[in-house]
Amino acid sequence: MHERVGLPLNEVPSIRRNYFETYGTTLRGLQIHHQVNADDYLAYVHDLALEEYLVPNPELLSILTSLPQKKWIFTNADGNHARRVIDFLGLSDCFEGVIDLRAIDFACKPEKVAFQRALTIAGNPNPAGCVLFDDSPANLQAARELGFTTVLVNLNGDSHGAEDFTVRTLLALPQVLPGLWEDYQSE
Repeated sequence: MHERVGLPLNEVPSIRRNYFETYGTTLRGLQIHHQVNADDYLAYVHDLALEEYLVPNPELLSILTSLPQKKWIFTNADGNHARRVIDFLGLSDCFEGVIDLRAIDFACKPEKVAFQRALTIAGNPNPAGCVLFDDSPANLQAARELGFTTVLVNLNGDSHGAEDFTVRTLLALPQVLPGLWEDYQSE
């Protein structure tokens, strides 16, 4: 924001937070207020050494592959970044596909139109049969209002009230939501 847009360095944290809270992503605020090129922005912010931040987890792979439901990545990032992350984590075979901000025409969670577009891409499942895992209470609140079951993934385990369930990590899913396996098998 400072290097490319020229915003004062001391104002960047508050502007970024404001755009994120107002629009769902910093990018969306930059597009609206500064006509930032999305491709340039996404290439810049996603140029990360993933190995510095992520570690593949075989237990997570086992849990995700054991879930019988179709699974999608629904992200406010771009698909290239999402695929790079899931490839690095060894999870690429776990998902039907990636629904990214380009696929939903730059709408962003928590906008309800973003969820509606995502459902269309996923084949129009009934939201009542969908579960959204997210680390943002605002995203979960919007999904819950549309009928999704919602799970807050929060490392400190704090519940915010915008979700149906809270887990510290997806590794806790079998204990917290055993019905994801049981309900599907009983149908």
